Amino acid sequence: MSGKVVCQNKKAYHDYHIDQKIEAGMVLTGPEVKSLRAGKANLQDGYVRIDERGEAILHNVHISSYSFATHNPNEPIRQRKLLLHRREIRKLIGKLQEKGLALIPLKIYFVSNGKAKVELGLARGKRQYDKRAALKEKQSDREVQRALRRNQY
Repeated sequence: MSGKVVCQNKKAYHDYHIDQKIEAGMVLTGPEVKSLRAGKANLQDGYVRIDERGEAILHNVHISSYSFATHNPNEPIRQRKLLLHRREIRKLIGKLQEKGLALIPLKIYFVSNGKAKVELGLARGKRQYDKRAALKEKQSDREVQRALRRNQY
C-alpha cells in the first residue's frame, strides 16, 4: 500500500479481530473520485456482500457529493462494485460461510497510478470483554511509553 489514505475505519479495529486483509479496486464515477481526493468519505457502517452472480458489492459507504459537479451528481450512499479476481472471490465465499466472519472495509486510499483502492478485512466480531481487555492493554502501553519518555530526558 502506497499513496494517500482518504479515510480509515478505526472503529473496525475496536469492534473486530481482523484475520486477513485484501486489496480491491472500486468502480466509481468521476464526481466520486473527486470527492475521494477531497477526503470526503465515511466507512463507518460499511460492509461487503457477495451477490448471486459472484460479484463483490460494497454497501453503506458514504462518499459525499462533489459540490462542483455540473451534471449527474453521485448518490452519497449507493452500492459500488468491487474489482477482485474470480479466484479471490471464491476464496472469500468459502471463508464467509464460516460462522461469525464478515468482510468490512478498513481504508480507502489512492495508489501511485491514481486509482482508488479499498482495503477489506476478513473480520471476526469481538466480545465485550475482548474490547475491555484491548483498551486496558492500550492504556498500559501508553503509560509505559510516558514513563520511558520521562526517564529519557
